[in-house]
Amino acid sequence: MKYLFTLLTIICFQDVYAQSVYTVKYESQADVKVYVVDYESQADLLVFKQKYESNADGNEGNWYFSDYESQADKTIFFVDYESQADLKIYFVDYESRAGWKNSGKKHLMY
Repeated sequence: MKYLFTLLTIICFQDVYAQSVYTVKYESQADVKVYVVDYESQADLLVFKQKYESNADGNEGNWYFSDYESQADKTIFFVDYESQADLKIYFVDYESRAGWKNSGKKHLMY
């Protein structure tokens, strides 16, 4: 029973601690379709690009762009039109600015 509880805990929370993403070539391969907006006020999520994977923790917009799909927690595809997107993001220059503006879409990155 203890083993089962430990296993379920690991499975349920494995994506919560990291936001490593990989950009796929085709929309059908993506977990989430993303559109980059021109203005911060239009975004669902403000994203800061981390240089190191260890700094990209939590589901708060600190993303590390992985070189390999197998190392990523989520695969994303950048769409050309806002209407095609599941998630609208805006890249910020400072880590402290990263975070959710529309928490109703937070589940997309878990």
